Amino acid sequence: MTPLQFEAAYAPLWDELQALLERAEGSRPRKKSDRADPSGGRKARQERSKARPAAVDGARLSVLYRRACEHLALAQARAYPIGLTQRLEQLTHRAHQLIYRRHEPGFGIGRLRRLLLVDIPQSVRAHRGYLLVATLLFVLPTLLVGWACWRDPGFVLHLMSADQVRNFDQMYGPGAEPIGKPRSAETDWQMFGYYIQHNIGIGFQCFAAGLFGGIGSAFFLVFNGLQGGAVGGYLTARGHGTSFYSFIVTHSAFELTAIVMSGAAGLRLGHALLAPGRRTRLEALRHASSHAIVVMYGVIAFLLIAAAVEAFWSSARWVAPQVKYGVGAACWALVIAYLGWQGRPRRALMADEDSHAG
Repeated sequence: MTPLQFEAAYAPLWDELQALLERAEGSRPRKKSDRADPSGGRKARQERSKARPAAVDGARLSVLYRRACEHLALAQARAYPIGLTQRLEQLTHRAHQLIYRRHEPGFGIGRLRRLLLVDIPQSVRAHRGYLLVATLLFVLPTLLVGWACWRDPGFVLHLMSADQVRNFDQMYGPGAEPIGKPRSAETDWQMFGYYIQHNIGIGFQCFAAGLFGGIGSAFFLVFNGLQGGAVGGYLTARGHGTSFYSFIVTHSAFELTAIVMSGAAGLRLGHALLAPGRRTRLEALRHASSHAIVVMYGVIAFLLIAAAVEAFWSSARWVAPQVKYGVGAACWALVIAYLGWQGRPRRALMADEDSHAG
């Protein structure tokens, strides 16, 4: 769909949203006389400031706001002209300010619910191009090095020291109790704190390193993929695969997804610096970071969940590996469904778009 076709198909919805916003804000479109006569313009603005907001259909306003958010995400992903995206940005910003100023003042439960159920999954889908690149940068090294270490366990020494390798043998070997816990850790609560610090540190590494033109984010994605692949391939070759995979399968749904999401957010920052378009680099960085930070809220939430699962569930010896595999599969399905479908309007935008294209 070309930008002109896109605008022709959805402009009536944007005009309707703008009219509702103007009515709710107690304003009206400026007339030519207002633009020509500065005093008339000031007088009109004074009258609008005194006018009480008119009653509007809140449900319709919310629907149009969600649709405009979806349209904005599509326009940004397809690099449509800046005039079109700026119009959508202004509309969604005004609608957001109006809806949440009136119904959810401050940072309350409703605001948090909106963030988790709508804003985060929508923002992740809006970054799907960056997400695909980040996934490839992480998964391909994992698979290649995992295969190499499985074929030749000694290959792991190209990436890790002998002491690190011995540590993994102790953690996942037959004598490990419970599996996956470093020997120095005494309680699950200690491990919970350690995992939070460690995982969130990795996430912010991948994100903040995007300021170096995206190269830093790409580096940390590849590096973490190499490390994970080396450990998995080596332990599989040593016969410790059941202990290792039953340990990671549940929390990895949240942890690995969060690492890829943080890398995607970092790539978005790097792209804004390298290709700012018609904006200055600073303006492009501000614009990109305002969208990428929503993805990072999701990263933090996922890493907190991963830390809790890893500390209190993954390391438990009393749970059979088959049960962990089943729960892990359910968690992966939940994460995919949340990021893929949560927060979409009832009438799917893509189906609507296909009908127009046809």
